[in-house]
Amino acid sequence: MRPRHVVRTAALAAAASSTLVAANLPAPAADLPVVTPASETPAVFDDEDGGNANADDPAIWRNAARPGRSLVIATVKEGGLRVFDLNAHQVQSIPAPRPRTNDDAPGRFNNVDLVSGLTLPTGRADVAVVSDRGNDRLRIYRIDPSRPGGPLTDITSPSAAPVFSADQSEINEQRTAYGIATWKDRATGRSYALVSRRNETRIALLELRPAADGTVGYRKIRTLDLPGTFRLPNGASWAPCGEPGEFPQVEGMVVDPANGMLYAGQEDVGIWRLRADLTAASTLVDKVKEYGVPGVYDESTEECTFGTDPGYGGERLAADVEGLTLLEGSDGDGYLFASSQGDDTFALYSRETEDGNAYEGGFRVVAADTVLDGSEECDGAAVLDAPLGRLYPRGLLVLQDGHDTPAVTDGQGRERESTGFKFVDLGTVLERVDP
Repeated sequence: MRPRHVVRTAALAAAASSTLVAANLPAPAADLPVVTPASETPAVFDDEDGGNANADDPAIWRNAARPGRSLVIATVKEGGLRVFDLNAHQVQSIPAPRPRTNDDAPGRFNNVDLVSGLTLPTGRADVAVVSDRGNDRLRIYRIDPSRPGGPLTDITSPSAAPVFSADQSEINEQRTAYGIATWKDRATGRSYALVSRRNETRIALLELRPAADGTVGYRKIRTLDLPGTFRLPNGASWAPCGEPGEFPQVEGMVVDPANGMLYAGQEDVGIWRLRADLTAASTLVDKVKEYGVPGVYDESTEECTFGTDPGYGGERLAADVEGLTLLEGSDGDGYLFASSQGDDTFALYSRETEDGNAYEGGFRVVAADTVLDGSEECDGAAVLDAPLGRLYPRGLLVLQDGHDTPAVTDGQGRERESTGFKFVDLGTVLERVDP
């Protein structure tokens, strides 16, 4: 999501403990290789007739017994959750919770991630964990493909509390649970969710806690605030431009299970690397191109007027930096994928922290034909480097498409806001990028 911007004069929250990693020079965006999607999900529409559904974030669940029957679980905000098979056909739809009263915010499912082998009273189970931005809570769904009513069952504890807000009044202000990444601590076997806060720089670490009745709740362990303002090389203090009182938020997040490192996309700043337990200093892996550009917010137009670029930004990420997902290679290597929403490209970085998560290449996803379009203004992404039956024997990449085409109009001839998800053959991506 692209928030509007404003220059703030708050005290400098400089990243004194943070390190900026020098980056390799990339190929110009226009020269990036292109791939086409293999299929797409049905479009959803962010209007009353469409149930205010807006595609946002996917996760890929692999059916170990029958890989060809694996699933894609995706959020569509007020439209709730959708589950798709590998043909991109919908197999289940779960509505978001209704508002508590007419004056309260409705449920709004923002991001989703998976936990494998969570220990429940009935045995181990895979679960999907969803951030409900509308209610400032997490919702947990058990995954069982043999279930007649659909593969997902809500097992959220009734006592699940707001993640950040003190009461319903604060929830309605919608500085609520936003991005999410799950993490299992290999040393303890405990499972966690890292959750970012909308319009803030805060990230919370929550432990998932199964109960005797089979439901799952959570408890907050600690929080960490990323910087909101930065000291530039010329000595100036800079903050991304946005509406008054809004700070540079994080949405896209992913944890590398091999080393317990969290990658967090601060939308107007760049990609941070830090320990998933939130106990150590953060490292800025790469910056957006707009980093350091001064801007002034105009309340009458609700837009920013930007000044001269001082040249302190990165070379490959155009704000916002959005969906982050991790490719875990079978031989221990792999890549961090990042959505560069501002120029409709995707960047790959090495998983190796020793080389500073070096840039490895990039690509675009473009239209296959006049009906199957590419991915534009991508919010969320998920990748799985594992065989998934005959359709995706080399793995799968799922991307949100923020502007689905061909356009659809309403009864008055106005274009409806249309979004969806694209399924891309992972083998083709790796062939074209050749990182």
